[in-house]
Amino acid sequence: MGSRIALLRPGLVAYQDALALQHRLADQVRAGGDETLVLLEHPPTYTLGVRGKEAHLLLSLEAFGARGAEVVRTDRGGDVTFHGPGQLVGYPIMHVRERGMGPATYVRAIEQVLIDALASFGIDAGRSEGRPGVWTGGAKIGAIGVRVSRGVTTHGFALNVNTDLSWFSHIVPCGIAGAGVTSMARIAGAAVELRAAEDASVAAFAR
Repeated sequence: MGSRIALLRPGLVAYQDALALQHRLADQVRAGGDETLVLLEHPPTYTLGVRGKEAHLLLSLEAFGARGAEVVRTDRGGDVTFHGPGQLVGYPIMHVRERGMGPATYVRAIEQVLIDALASFGIDAGRSEGRPGVWTGGAKIGAIGVRVSRGVTTHGFALNVNTDLSWFSHIVPCGIAGAGVTSMARIAGAAVELRAAEDASVAAFAR
């Protein structure tokens, strides 16, 4: 396995289609193919990880549907989160076993990617003891949920760039009651170009 990682930027992709893409890419990596970083957006979607509690969904499935949002049970770690337009979602499909990384080390590395990317915009972000993801000013700006199967990762991170944060009011984000969420746009006081956030994340990931 070389050090080169392919980059895919497919744009706006339905969650289930992106999940199928991840599984195909993971099978290719296990067969010796290229590792890949996928950067995309999703239409409004709430996802529950393998231990996600339905009690953390604060509306009925019908009410979510009426608001134009899908609810999906998925196979990543973590609880419930929201994906939607204006949010940068990253799916690194990597053979962490061959890289000598355990799941905890890998998650810390992804957190560092987001911390470094945000720093390039002048946003001081970091970790919060006992609470996964990336935080700034006491609010979560980047969520992380991964799966490692047969040494290869799927799922990844979600960075709130210009995300409409009102979507988060319908859930207990990541199962952490009372924890706020924020975005790069809220901190900056103006919209942030998504492509610029992508480029900063790619540069941080490469480092």
